[in-house]
Amino acid sequence: MLIVGIAGGTGSGKTTVTRKVMDLLGDENVIMIPQDAYYRDNRHLPLEERQKINFDHPGSVEFSLLNKHIDDLSRGYTVQMPQYSYITCTRDDVFIPVEPARVIIIEGILVLTDADLRSKMRIKAYVDADPDDRLARVISRDIEERGRNIEMVLERYYDTVKPSHLQFIEPTKRYADIIIPRGGENEVAIEMLVSAVEKYLNS
Repeated sequence: MLIVGIAGGTGSGKTTVTRKVMDLLGDENVIMIPQDAYYRDNRHLPLEERQKINFDHPGSVEFSLLNKHIDDLSRGYTVQMPQYSYITCTRDDVFIPVEPARVIIIEGILVLTDADLRSKMRIKAYVDADPDDRLARVISRDIEERGRNIEMVLERYYDTVKPSHLQFIEPTKRYADIIIPRGGENEVAIEMLVSAVEKYLNS
């Protein structure tokens, strides 16, 4: 089993890159484990407090569970992956069964911050993008998908997203084997990543 990590800042294009890689490799060979599914369940907090959570801090992710699920998949076991709602900032009560595959892609802004998780990855990629482009995508996504207005998005960006990116996420670029500038638009870098995975699949 080959484990691939795809990290990068919020709005950098990680999900687009991951989808393109999966399309090229074929669904029968690869599964994707999103870091977002493993944000800690915060239902014990009032909604107002939950909405202040810094999702760009490593402490917001339950890495112990994510690592356990990756280990279980590596041993051939099916895992019950949690689902997370950004609207309520809690985990859903419904879990998604995920079966093992030859390739596991772990995707998320913080996946290279955890040493245990990083040690499981054969290939590590970092999706890079201009800060202005990332901010534009964050504004669009958070308004459309997470029920926030422009003032809320900008306040959150400057209070937590940008500082956390500089402190926790940007430094993980040094762990990357492949850096993908311009996100999903960079077909050459995506093909390089796919070629590295295909080399493993054909070995």
